[in-house]
Amino acid sequence: MRALRYDSRMFTNEYFVIFPEGDIQEIPGRLPINSVVDINGRPLPLPLPTNRMVAFRVHKIQTDEDKGKNDTYHFLELLSAEELLAYI
Repeated sequence: MRALRYDSRMFTNEYFVIFPEGDIQEIPGRLPINSVVDINGRPLPLPLPTNRMVAFRVHKIQTDEDKGKNDTYHFLELLSAEELLAYI
């Protein structure tokens, strides 16, 4: 019987956003802290066209490292219309 070995070339990075309600969604890559994202976790181009939209800000990033993978969690907070005025 052959022993199983860990292959160091097999390493994955996975990225997620965690919405204020606790929902988790996978995203394609890492986001910077304080970035403004849409409801799908994609960065919004600045300046914003209006403050009347649903937008979130990345307020915390946590990385869980395990053998063979890293999971990076971006915690989001909902921005109010008043807070979005700063991004117009």
